[in-house]
Amino acid sequence: MTADHPRPPPRRRFVLGCNQLKGLFWQVLVVGIAIAVIAFLLSNTVTNLSARRITTGFAFLGREAGMPIADSLLAYNPGDTYLWAFVVGVANTLRVAVIGILLATILGTLIGISRLSANWLLSRLAAVYVETLRDIPLLLQLLFWYVLMQALPAARAAWRPVEGIFLSNRGLILPAIPFGPPQLTVLGTAVLGCAVFFLFRRWLVAQQMRDGKPRPAWPSALGLIVVVPAAISLVLGVSWTVEWPQLRGFNFVGGLTLAPEYFALLIALVTYTSAFIAEIVRSGIQSVPRGQWDAANALGLRRSFMLRQIILPQALRVIVPPMTSQYLNLTKNSSLAVAIGYQDVVSIANTTLNQTGQAIEAIALIMAVFLTISLSISFFMNWYNARIALVER
Repeated sequence: MTADHPRPPPRRRFVLGCNQLKGLFWQVLVVGIAIAVIAFLLSNTVTNLSARRITTGFAFLGREAGMPIADSLLAYNPGDTYLWAFVVGVANTLRVAVIGILLATILGTLIGISRLSANWLLSRLAAVYVETLRDIPLLLQLLFWYVLMQALPAARAAWRPVEGIFLSNRGLILPAIPFGPPQLTVLGTAVLGCAVFFLFRRWLVAQQMRDGKPRPAWPSALGLIVVVPAAISLVLGVSWTVEWPQLRGFNFVGGLTLAPEYFALLIALVTYTSAFIAEIVRSGIQSVPRGQWDAANALGLRRSFMLRQIILPQALRVIVPPMTSQYLNLTKNSSLAVAIGYQDVVSIANTTLNQTGQAIEAIALIMAVFLTISLSISFFMNWYNARIALVER
């Protein structure tokens, strides 16, 4: 008997049809033209810069900036380098974007829910808010709030809506807790405790799904987020004394001061973006089938409980994708700060451009900063959207 030898696998032949060859040809042609255009522009730019004896590169970032930055989140003085000035500008931009996103989300959600309220006056006021702010250009709103801040009384006659809070043409002055390394250590421990509790709670839910036994999560939350940071605070002797602002001379001393430029920019971005977020929230809630409302009403559930536990979790799947666009818009619109003199990364880059003549490098840094921030926001929101997406079996 002869042993059967396995046949070698047939060779795969890649045969391109006429239409595929045409498509490949046009793709290669378009990519080639794009590369040629970019190469021409780069070559032309380098030639013109050399002819005008303008240096290129980012070596200027190591030189002394010499520019003043009045309102900065990080410590800065004019003797620092241009690189540190850019870092301060990025911090100022993030200071507006992060707080603005948080406040706009809260305000927009409340207004969006108010538009669906059974109270006629509340729903009409919410509609007027949305339609008015959406139809006025953001730059005009920004200038309006800035002029309004400048029209406030001087520091000696500052408004005091609540004890310890002052509003004047110097900005908004609030009580504050001085932060240093010890306080940051305690806060970092609390944040780490939140992350550990999140993972531990997921494990508890998995165990409950396995054996059906509920396990309370609040003792671990209390220990990780409250008890452990409090113990570290006691061991380190951290002081949590509130620093109250006081009027001395023509200005305030102590506390937290929100400059008029920053405060006007924050108000304009929050109110403008919240009007769009309100419509997103309203449409997301209306996308939930009416049967969900009827079933919750039949069970006698409170309206607040229905929204929090039944309606909004389902509406998030519709709300999150367009909400991402609004977060990106708010971040990019913060560049309008240059119109009122708030020194964000765009303003600092413009000053750097005028002082050094490095126009291409300064603009490239601005583009890189906003591209990085936007991609980070998109990545986080896409991750969150994937977590809450419906999974079909």
